[in-house]
Amino acid sequence: MDAEQSPRRLVAVFSSPVAEVLLRFGTELGFQSILVEPDPTRLLGPPRPHGDTYVAELAGAGIDEHTDVVLTDHHRPEIGAVLKEVLAGEPRWVGIMGNPKHEGPHIAALKELGVGDDDIARVHRPIGLNIGSRTPAEIAVATLAGLIADRNDRPGGFEF
Repeated sequence: MDAEQSPRRLVAVFSSPVAEVLLRFGTELGFQSILVEPDPTRLLGPPRPHGDTYVAELAGAGIDEHTDVVLTDHHRPEIGAVLKEVLAGEPRWVGIMGNPKHEGPHIAALKELGVGDDDIARVHRPIGLNIGSRTPAEIAVATLAGLIADRNDRPGGFEF
């Protein structure tokens, strides 16, 4: 296995239809896939083989310089605290889903917690390739393609 590709970890934070597809496809693409869901009442149905593991706390995800972190719900009240903890773990890449036409609520949440502008700027939004994604599967494919392009230092799209 290529040293630049190993190890590869994908952490999806918050259970959602997009997270489920991200983890399933991420596993197929060679990522160790981990779901972080602090609220077990939000898990989508019974456990199924959609990733390698599920943890209730971010600390259990093992975030390091080989980890890509995607927050899949920008409406959750804990996004500021979660992102602050993610950024402290020095991930390779971190992003949060949301409409790029509006400022993400994570910005105000992080500022309120005293996170500096340089760290806030490390949070990507929008995420993924711009392919007009609408469904959870399309959003997951665009996100994973963007992560692969970024990891391989490529712009994505049809320019080679």
